[in-house]
Amino acid sequence: MTPELTVLALAALLQVAQMCAYSVAANMQVDAKTAFGPRDTPVQLSGVAARLQRAMNNHFEGLVLFSIAVGIVAISGQSTGFTAACAWVYLGARIAYVPAYAFGLSPWRSIIWMIGIAATTALLIAGLI
Repeated sequence: MTPELTVLALAALLQVAQMCAYSVAANMQVDAKTAFGPRDTPVQLSGVAARLQRAMNNHFEGLVLFSIAVGIVAISGQSTGFTAACAWVYLGARIAYVPAYAFGLSPWRSIIWMIGIAATTALLIAGLI
């Protein structure tokens, strides 16, 4: 397995961890009936639970582009030290993004996000050349 595919698997596990963290925080804000119900009416969360939800959704969005980039590099056999480094930078940024968002660390949250998207963009460009 290429380093980029390894990082992709780890990024997917990070997504699972974010889903669990969000679920625990959200369930602490709602009663059991709401937690186990069909949620036909949207639940309004606040504080850390709401920020964890937004961070999780943001990672879903970023993971799509990162997955495409990793797929291009892996399928075309263009894995290099540079592409591996881009993948690891992406993962490091995504890991740092969760607490930065959860604790409202501004402007660090945005800076960390930019690092992650820059690494993904570099990975995409590397796959094209």
